[in-house]
Amino acid sequence: MATPPQILVLGVGNTLYTDEGLGVRAVERLSSAYTFSDNVTIFDGGTLGMKLMDHIVNYDKLIVVDAVLCGDKAGSVYRLVGEDLRKSLGFNNSMHQTDLVDTLIFCELLGNKPDTVVIGMEPNDYETMNINLSSEVACKLDSMCDIVLQEITESGGAFFTK
Repeated sequence: MATPPQILVLGVGNTLYTDEGLGVRAVERLSSAYTFSDNVTIFDGGTLGMKLMDHIVNYDKLIVVDAVLCGDKAGSVYRLVGEDLRKSLGFNNSMHQTDLVDTLIFCELLGNKPDTVVIGMEPNDYETMNINLSSEVACKLDSMCDIVLQEITESGGAFFTK
């Protein structure tokens, strides 16, 4: 019997700047509402960037949950893979965005880059210092979490309502 893939769900962002922290808020919601199979880890990566590399290389599948700028209406949810991952570089003034892509490049150089997908949402406000999400994003967070749960299932993981 094959070993199930090790899956890391990584929420990134700065929770001090309104919607920039939506990835962290999403994994907090997932952790509070669900338990997961042993091959799934839910992790708040905040703005750690390159410091996450030691953690990321231990997984087969990486599901990043983050705010991304694609130019659509606030609250729009995206699934980015391959070259589209570069769209998550939209925050030119945010360390975690550049560091995340660089971290994946370094993981690949080390020979252990996990299969990666970004489940992203278009932010409404990522410049105002506020620990709460904007109403436009907050009302879509459950939908984003549902997409993350579907990605976990399709990747070989399981979840259970608490």
